[in-house]
Amino acid sequence: MSPSSFLFLSLTIFLCSFNPFVDANNLIQQTCKNCSKNDPNISYKFCTTSFQSDHRSQCAQNLEELGLIAIKISRHNVTNTSDYIKRLLKKKSSDPFIKECLEDCLEVYSDAITTFREAIRDYKAKRYEDCNFKLSSIIDASTTCEDGFKQRNDVISPLTKRNKNVFQLSAIALSIVNMLNMLK
Repeated sequence: MSPSSFLFLSLTIFLCSFNPFVDANNLIQQTCKNCSKNDPNISYKFCTTSFQSDHRSQCAQNLEELGLIAIKISRHNVTNTSDYIKRLLKKKSSDPFIKECLEDCLEVYSDAITTFREAIRDYKAKRYEDCNFKLSSIIDASTTCEDGFKQRNDVISPLTKRNKNVFQLSAIALSIVNMLNMLK
């Protein structure tokens, strides 16, 4: 961690600790409890760990702020997965099937990155149904990517863990969007 990142993180935690109205940890726990209760694909532990690993979550004052953070965490994960796929493609694979699957995954993840921009705009405008649709398509991208490798029994996907993380992070964001839509 760079000195400036450490300073920013320390300052964020310091400022949050002086706000008596903020109980971000409780908000995270309650939100993750609701998400995991409403969707069997969401692990409570994965949810809480994901939020706690992002310094922005420590100052979230309400579900709406936490929802935007969830979308941004998911977007960051999709971007990292896309970059990882690009690195895998640079390596010479002896199996053309794997290369084709990776190219297909790169395409769906590249589309997902664009979709996130639209989802964030919809979210900020409180167009939760539109945001829901876009987040659902991102969940589909992770499934589509993983399913491509399953077309052959002798192939193991190099992206299984990443696809599961994208799926679950997007499902968390989608669950929060659905909660907000119900409160609207």
